[in-house]
Amino acid sequence: MPQVKSNNLVDLNLTKLSGVSLKKQIEKMLASSSQCKAILETVNHDTGEYRIVLQGIIDQTSTS
Repeated sequence: MPQVKSNNLVDLNLTKLSGVSLKKQIEKMLASSSQCKAILETVNHDTGEYRIVLQGIIDQTSTS
């Protein structure tokens, strides 16, 4: 299982990630989380723009 440390989450704060790169980073983060949920904050039906907030707890135990 891919391990993500909480200090690596800063890497997600990039606006120029491709969809594929962002998906991989989020998949790693979710796989490393002991709890997580997604909250749909807003949807603009005119433009298709949306905002989703991911909230969770990164498992800090080391498996290596």
